[in-house]
Amino acid sequence: MPPPHSRAIFAREGSSTDEFLELISNPFSSAIQSDAFLASLGTSLGITFFVAIVFCLLRPYNTVVYAPRLKHADEKHAPPPLGKGVFAWVKPVVQTKEDILVEKIGLDATIFLRFTKMCRNLFLVLSIVGCGILIPVNVVGGKQFTSGHNDISTFMRMTPQFMWGEIYWALVICAYLFDIILCYFLWSNYRAITRLRRIYFDSQDYQSSLHSRTLIVTDIPRDFRTDEGIVKLTEEVRSTESIPRAAIGRNAKELPELVKEHEDAVKQLEKYLAKYLRNPDKLPIKRPTCKPSNKDRTHRGDQEVDAIDYLTDRIRELEIQIKDVRESIDKRNAMPYGFASFENISDAHTVAYSARKVHPHGSTIRLAPKPNDIIWDNLPLSKKRRKWKKISNNLWVALLTFFWIAPNALIAVFLTNLTNLGRVWHGFNVELQANPKSWAVVQGILSPAITSLVYYFLPIIFRRLSMRAGDFTKTSRERHVVHKLYAFFVFNNLIVFSLFAALWAFISTVIDLHDEGHIDVWQAMKEGDIYNKVMIALCNVSPFWITWLLQRNLGAAVDLSQIFNLAWGSFARKFTHPTPREMIEWTAPPPFDYASYYNYFLFYSTVALCFATLQPLVLPVTAFYFALDTWLKKYLLLYVFITKTESGGQFWRVLYNRFIFAAILANVIVALLVKAKGNSWKMLGCLVPLPILMLGFKWYCATTFDDAIHFYTKGPLKDPESRTLPEHKERRGDRVGVRFGNPVLYRKLMVPMVHEKAKHVLHQVYRGRLEDQSDVAAMTAYSDTFSLDNMSPNHPGKKAPSSSPFELVSEGQMDFEHHKDRPEFREEFGGEGEMYGRPLDMIRPGTPGSFTTLDRGRSSSQDSDRTRFDQETYVDGTNYPAGYHQTSAAYRHHSPSRHNYNSGYGGMTRGNSYMNGSETNLLGGAAPMGSENMPGRNQASPYGYAGTGTAGTPLSEDELGYDYFRTGRR
Repeated sequence: MPPPHSRAIFAREGSSTDEFLELISNPFSSAIQSDAFLASLGTSLGITFFVAIVFCLLRPYNTVVYAPRLKHADEKHAPPPLGKGVFAWVKPVVQTKEDILVEKIGLDATIFLRFTKMCRNLFLVLSIVGCGILIPVNVVGGKQFTSGHNDISTFMRMTPQFMWGEIYWALVICAYLFDIILCYFLWSNYRAITRLRRIYFDSQDYQSSLHSRTLIVTDIPRDFRTDEGIVKLTEEVRSTESIPRAAIGRNAKELPELVKEHEDAVKQLEKYLAKYLRNPDKLPIKRPTCKPSNKDRTHRGDQEVDAIDYLTDRIRELEIQIKDVRESIDKRNAMPYGFASFENISDAHTVAYSARKVHPHGSTIRLAPKPNDIIWDNLPLSKKRRKWKKISNNLWVALLTFFWIAPNALIAVFLTNLTNLGRVWHGFNVELQANPKSWAVVQGILSPAITSLVYYFLPIIFRRLSMRAGDFTKTSRERHVVHKLYAFFVFNNLIVFSLFAALWAFISTVIDLHDEGHIDVWQAMKEGDIYNKVMIALCNVSPFWITWLLQRNLGAAVDLSQIFNLAWGSFARKFTHPTPREMIEWTAPPPFDYASYYNYFLFYSTVALCFATLQPLVLPVTAFYFALDTWLKKYLLLYVFITKTESGGQFWRVLYNRFIFAAILANVIVALLVKAKGNSWKMLGCLVPLPILMLGFKWYCATTFDDAIHFYTKGPLKDPESRTLPEHKERRGDRVGVRFGNPVLYRKLMVPMVHEKAKHVLHQVYRGRLEDQSDVAAMTAYSDTFSLDNMSPNHPGKKAPSSSPFELVSEGQMDFEHHKDRPEFREEFGGEGEMYGRPLDMIRPGTPGSFTTLDRGRSSSQDSDRTRFDQETYVDGTNYPAGYHQTSAAYRHHSPSRHNYNSGYGGMTRGNSYMNGSETNLLGGAAPMGSENMPGRNQASPYGYAGTGTAGTPLSEDELGYDYFRTGRR
């Protein structure tokens, strides 16, 4: 029979308080559920189809938004070409197989698509089984109770709340079938991902990378904080034939804060200049002003100052401080972490495998992540400090989760059922009764939309909290974000949202029974029938989740259309004053937010599994969403998004564990249904083994696959020479201290960018400060490009007229293509630069004279992204950049003037076409490296680097001193 309404707690019948409390007890029963479902279905499918058509029409003419990867990636990582046809994108997406995807988009993106495909296939099979068995059972089994009740909606007839007795064996059987199907898909994908990981280990990229044979050692005791101490710690774990080359971490002091403040000041100055110089021929009368930084001790008070002059001076001061701190760094102040690089991969992985449960002298040894994956500020943290950070972070998450219960309950009561709002708001009720169809449409769209909008900002909050939790790497931080988001969503969005009404109804019933019947609380709780109220509440809320999942299809289409990026880019260019840096960033491929998408997919799957036996229609709705999103996300990852930090597929365990939890939670819900209406202890006894079997399945997969996923080998290889090259060809290029050194110690500092159209009025802006101040420039190393002498484009080696202390950017150069090799852009929009052919972690032993591949365009070589080292430019021992360790004298005997970049480096490719005349013949007549005054030193080579090695090969930034590099960029 239909669920009865709970009695009001207070006796004032007809009052708003009574109505409110009754609604909290039973908020989801409504006569407009079917209309809301149809409205949600129609709007979702209609808008999705419309957005897809708009995308097909706009895509060929907006490649900056819809195919940035196709423009910027090198030949090896470029996706298949796209035609100009309306549906030309469909064929490449359908035909690109998984083996090709691994090479084009990386293992993280490939596993994401495999996970999406797994969810699609899983829910397609579950839909056939669930709908084929449960819908007929629920409808026929509850017919004796629903016949004659025309007010019961179709959705409610499909639920098991009107059945009773032995027929609930059907739900027990389906619970077993669902778990068996889920385990099969998880096992088959676990095995497939293990195969992908083994292929990844054997790939040339991994075999030639430094991090693959490097260990990170943390929590090093004070007595072992030397290079030799790290070697001793690794030898205590397990002896190997090769001795690692170690590098202890150095104290960066206040450098991270100074560099961050410097970057903020540069970007702030750029914003003021962009606004002030928006019309160079008609400058505003009033110059922009700002308040001094709170960290600036030279200015006190809140009095505003000239923004341009102040920020220019502030940047100068910060660069002087940064230079002084860098020069003061030495090896005496060691940190409790370091790195050890072995000769071959098998040695490193053998030691890491043996060190899983061994902590020599309290230290921890594990495989090193990629350098760009490390969160350097967290590495020096002690165990005690990290533990406290995790506790405080979890406390904040728990508080946020707890305080969201009240607003979440109000959303569940009123937004999911507008009839409830009308019962406490008379004016709205009149309007609702007058236009029930219109308000049904609003209910079907508004409630899920507002819920989705609220939770859009949650990943941002959780990520900021996780950044303070002490994680060593960005990938581990993202995994923890997925964990916390999922826990929050399941508790608040699913459990509290769905069960709040049942719990409130139970509490109100217990209070009434206790007050009216004068019985004790325990007896009242027994008579309150909590299990039946939980079942009724879950069945009543099931239509909301169907409409909510239907709207996820609309979200997938919006992702494909990139409508927000397209609209914001057009709006910002016309109505705001973007800086050149911002315009460059708008043309870069955006990073893909794995944490948010994984959380959404896991939550959708959990909702579907939990409500599969309550409302079987949720299964085909979920399957339809994943079927659509499988192809849409595949296009986005092929042509639009990039992986900011490649982890090599480390997300899988998080996904697998959440699916196991979702299956167990679904089994608990089936047990609640059986306890409420099945009235059989045999049924409950048959359900008890299910969670145990799922945990056993988890243990089986972990013991069978995890070691092969995480470790290249668990012991020395029989023929390790087949995997590595001789010592003199490979070990000399390791430079562990440089490649695994904190970037703030040597990375080039940002330079303010100014549009070239304002060049002729800069003397008015800077009031006589544009003269060639060589002494100041030499002292501060400020203004990478223009504070020293420019070289004339027509007379190599001759001084060009002085321009400004900023980097002038022409209209044609405001494209990511021309700046993708620079650290400040590469870190945010290209990770370590692997997609563009410049990974900083690659080691490729080669013949003398070969070095880093730095060509801006696409190379015809399939391994154009490798790094080659000249053995003559290295000496034994760990090498550090200037200010971190003394630069080797081997670098100082090569003169860049002996090489011709225009013809000696393979010619110009597509990526080099942006160079104009002022950027050619830059090194003619240049002095040898190490000279104090080098003509044209401030101008970069066409390849973005200022120095060269032997045979005309350029040196990379981590081989050159900071001061040299600071004055050698374009």
